[in-house]
Amino acid sequence: MVRLISRSVFRENDAAICRRDRASIARCRLLGAVMILGGAILLSPLEALCVEQAPFAMRRPVPDLPENLEWLNTTGPLTWRDLRGKFVLLDFWTYCCINCMHIIPELKKLEAKYPRELVVIGVHSAKFHEEKESQNIIQAILRYGIEHPVINDSDMLVWRRFGVNAWPTLVLIDPEGFVVWAQSGETTFEALDAILAPAVAFYDKRGLLDRSPVHFVTESSRAARTPLRFPGKVLADEAGERLFIADSGHHRIVVCRLDGQVVDVIGDGIPGLRDGAWSEARFCSPQGMAILGDRLLVADTENHAIREIDFTKRTVRTVAGTGVQRRRPPVMRMGPPLQAELSSPWDLCVVGEWVYIAMAGCHQIWRMDTALTGIGPYAGNAREDIVDGPLLPPSAYALGFASFAQPSGLATDGEWLYVADSEGSSIRAVPLQPRGEVRTIVGTSRLLAARLFTFGDRDGPPDQVLLQHPIGVCYGNGFLYVADTYNNKIKRIDPRTGTTMTLVGDRQAGDTNDPPRFDEPAGITFARDRLFVADTNNHAIRVIELQPTLKVTTLALKGLEPPPAVEEKGTFPEDKVDLRQEPVVRLRPGGTIKLQILFEFLAGFGLNPNVPTDLVIERLSDQGVDSAGDKQVVRIPPGEGPLEVSLTGLNSNVKSLRIVCTYFWCEKSGRGLCRIGTVGWLVPVQWADDGEDSIVLKHRVGGGS
Repeated sequence: MVRLISRSVFRENDAAICRRDRASIARCRLLGAVMILGGAILLSPLEALCVEQAPFAMRRPVPDLPENLEWLNTTGPLTWRDLRGKFVLLDFWTYCCINCMHIIPELKKLEAKYPRELVVIGVHSAKFHEEKESQNIIQAILRYGIEHPVINDSDMLVWRRFGVNAWPTLVLIDPEGFVVWAQSGETTFEALDAILAPAVAFYDKRGLLDRSPVHFVTESSRAARTPLRFPGKVLADEAGERLFIADSGHHRIVVCRLDGQVVDVIGDGIPGLRDGAWSEARFCSPQGMAILGDRLLVADTENHAIREIDFTKRTVRTVAGTGVQRRRPPVMRMGPPLQAELSSPWDLCVVGEWVYIAMAGCHQIWRMDTALTGIGPYAGNAREDIVDGPLLPPSAYALGFASFAQPSGLATDGEWLYVADSEGSSIRAVPLQPRGEVRTIVGTSRLLAARLFTFGDRDGPPDQVLLQHPIGVCYGNGFLYVADTYNNKIKRIDPRTGTTMTLVGDRQAGDTNDPPRFDEPAGITFARDRLFVADTNNHAIRVIELQPTLKVTTLALKGLEPPPAVEEKGTFPEDKVDLRQEPVVRLRPGGTIKLQILFEFLAGFGLNPNVPTDLVIERLSDQGVDSAGDKQVVRIPPGEGPLEVSLTGLNSNVKSLRIVCTYFWCEKSGRGLCRIGTVGWLVPVQWADDGEDSIVLKHRVGGGS
């Protein structure tokens, strides 16, 4: 967790406030100051609120949102009025932060449990310069699979109004528009559910919940499918003429030759933790890799595990980690790998008899013996900082020892282990002898303060060098090559002197070879005077020829396709919808029947112009579903006019039609909140030569039928 100090928005209020809610269940006493301190709402001893069976001890009106905020992952801005009747959970985050990453899957579980009661809104209050750019935030939204609206709080206006002082911070707003709870730091679905479950029951009992489902047009719905998706790390096997690519966004490992010809794909492309044959195995956002004999070890980051790919048996197995993130302070000793809880292992490096692990989630370097019998911390006191010194304290957080800040890349020259220490924008050197001390090659360890907030883009001698969130590092020909991720550059560092120079890139994000431009490159590896770069946001692998002249090309991956798209389940199962009984419709047999659905909306509302409408049409005979062609599923493209679809293959066996329509409607003014509606009809059918060739159904939205 990274903390900033800011002024709280919640001011002292010495007036006696007495309020009774709509259900007349609250009694109030004198209220005092409310502040967010350390991320939690605290009450002074004199403050009290007597609410019979109320889940929250105190409520404060939600601060207004600043005007002209940029809303992402939705079609337009939202207001508190739009969200009245829903619980709203604000997630203050910045996309570089490992603790913020850990919150995202917990929020996904919460959103899945409360799809109609809860709306999560991300408030992206950037730490790094590059994180203020909306296009970069959009890439992070796609990379992390975020499906809720996100505010680009680039000037930290929302942050200040809510008195936030750390990433991540969660703030809960109740259905009546009051702030009722807040907390900073990591948390779990179980902890959040323990707060929300009784609150939902309480507000539901009093008729204060609006359970109408809502929908947001997300960036993922507009994103193109690509063979690679946000590749995180890349590893060259020069002896074997192979290149291993962590296709992180597709949750798989791609194996190709150095010329780009794809040889194998490992993993079925669905996120999960499953061992077995290559075609059945599952990973979750894998990152760094290391070769161990005829095997490949993989840092399976979001599974908090180390996986082993066996090229002889063509199998995948878990060799370290339980699949559950470590949330306790690390124990400074070795233990059985399969019993060890890990926290976002990000990169691997094999040196001699040890596998070194960049354990980004607990800000340490771990190691595991190559026999895979023991694992534990090797360097770092688990404090998030950039501090040089002895490797490992006897207990976590002890001062006077080395500290790291989200280590994300590893490399070695055989004498030192080099670390891309991302959050501190530094490159560190870790001795391979346990009696040595960690030192900083370039970075901020020399500073007395603001070590995690000093960054930039400057080459030269080590005391002048500034990097910006480097994620990848490799060693070759006596130099370190660094993916200076947020500067969109590849830099070369002399590990003996710290002298740093930009190799390629001009800081501008792009996807061109001449001039060379990258978009948040995160992985880098060296083979045969070439650098292979995982150009993450460009979904590509770039090749930098170092000799005889510097040249950048894009590796053509021959034979690689994206994994099959996972079919999304419908929002409303058609068998759960109440059907409206329609009058008998006389139809003419033998031709095509046109089905037309006419919507009548309240003034200012209409179908969402960005989202298709789904229809499920079932043909029913006297015995139920017609065996000749039971169900027709139609997705109608977005449009303003009536919905029309042609029904073919109808015959006299069809006695009725069961039609279910799922539609998305919103304000025509372009607000970002879109509601989901469903309506179903049961249409009895009679067949006659003088019958009609169309069926017209009407539906009034927002005011009955």
